[in-house]
Amino acid sequence: MSLELAHVRKSFGDYKALDDINLSVGAHDFVCLLGPSGCGKTTLLRIIAGLLQADAGTLSFDGQDLGRMPPRLRNFGIVFQSYSLFPNMTVRENIGYGLRIRKTPADRVAARVDELLRLIRIPDMAERFPWQLSGGQQQRVALARALAVSPRLILLDEPLSALDARVRNEMRQEIRDVQRRLRIPTIMVTHDQEEALMLADTIVCMNNGSIEQVGSPQVLYDRPATSFVADFIGLSNLLPMDWLREFSPQTLSEAPPPAGDGSRWLLCVRPENIRLESRADGAATVGAVTFLGNLCRARLHWGKRELVVEQTAAAASVEGERIQPVIDARQSCWVAA
Repeated sequence: MSLELAHVRKSFGDYKALDDINLSVGAHDFVCLLGPSGCGKTTLLRIIAGLLQADAGTLSFDGQDLGRMPPRLRNFGIVFQSYSLFPNMTVRENIGYGLRIRKTPADRVAARVDELLRLIRIPDMAERFPWQLSGGQQQRVALARALAVSPRLILLDEPLSALDARVRNEMRQEIRDVQRRLRIPTIMVTHDQEEALMLADTIVCMNNGSIEQVGSPQVLYDRPATSFVADFIGLSNLLPMDWLREFSPQTLSEAPPPAGDGSRWLLCVRPENIRLESRADGAATVGAVTFLGNLCRARLHWGKRELVVEQTAAAASVEGERIQPVIDARQSCWVAA
């Protein structure tokens, strides 16, 4: 099974929410739609769900045209940010709701609900009401309700954003474990880069209604195609060619820029790919240093620019120290400005 989108467009009045979206989702893929607020990711998810109609383009799932298929016939499981649990129903009743409205026999409903309660690891909470659960437990119930009807595709709309950091980390792993076990294709909307890097097989990085780049988390981190992707996914130092020519010519010789207009390209250097050598005649000065547990992040003043550098806590430089930065050109890449 696979989901295929071709040339999908959507506007709201004069505002272009989606512009020529092309995307394929494989049979067992976990895909994250990642981008800032207003980039079009939720609009795209709602079009896939059938809750919005695209202005142009085609959508198909396993060869079926979704264009005129109502949401109830698509058999997609949807989990919203607000969970949307029925407050007057118990956990058991919430999970089994989709099966009951499909006239599934009561014994099969009970067996399926019991199976899912074990899967989400709250079998002893079946008779509680949503208001008696924590945020993380409510999210588990919302996920189980979406899974109950054996959906062909799971759609998650920022489902973890309302949770505190510790519970959010736990739920990320829960969601990924469940998806891998059931092998159901899943699309998740998020603006959290860490979430996308941890969960996704494929990240779709979006900006202003368009797709900037599609690829694995490692590809988008190690080899971003544009300055937007480099800046949005992880921390990066984006260095223009004229600055490198003046302050780090060795880097240019080790990482030659693409042919053509040099102003169209920036060298993306990740903070961990700058080595600092303590030298009295060093070309740079260490600014503020932030302790982050197993590593330290320093602001580096070099050639009228401020760069971000990460070091292990044991080898961290100190504020005000003169140092000589050395860029690892092999681990850096050129991106479109």
